[in-house]
Amino acid sequence: MNPSLLSFFTELGIAEDLVITRGLREHNEAAGLEIAEVGIDGRKHLLIPPAAKAWRELKAAANSDGISLFIISAFRSISRQVDIIRRKLESGVSIDEILTVCAPPGFSEHHTGCAIDLSAPGCRTLEEDFGRTPAFEWLHAHAGKYSYFLSYPINNQWGYKYEPWHWCFKNT
Repeated sequence: MNPSLLSFFTELGIAEDLVITRGLREHNEAAGLEIAEVGIDGRKHLLIPPAAKAWRELKAAANSDGISLFIISAFRSISRQVDIIRRKLESGVSIDEILTVCAPPGFSEHHTGCAIDLSAPGCRTLEEDFGRTPAFEWLHAHAGKYSYFLSYPINNQWGYKYEPWHWCFKNT
């Protein structure tokens, strides 16, 4: 493991063997990112160019079928991941609970510039309810055509809670 990641693990109280036990893969931070979408809040959601292109095509196809989707989160740096975990710890959430919904620094698909967290109008963000929406049904049926795949299904092998909103571009 990268030595700088080890220092983050120590600081945050993450056991080093967690990544081995759960079979997590280390991810480097992407370079050459582009804006895939600008949120209504003005936030620029960045992805690597092929993932951004595929996202725009997927979103246009969904819109054509009457499904509206938008990005909540895309590229996330390792330092941003550390900040997210730090903030959750400061609010009193245990590291074990955090690591069921958040990858350790250096192990998030968001670092790759290929992962997106999605939502739809009228849907609570980052909630399992998304998995019972027409938007999710559409994604489940069509996202693979655009090389996007659900990363964390129910009872996934990596120990994360079900995340129907988290999709990752895999260049096939």
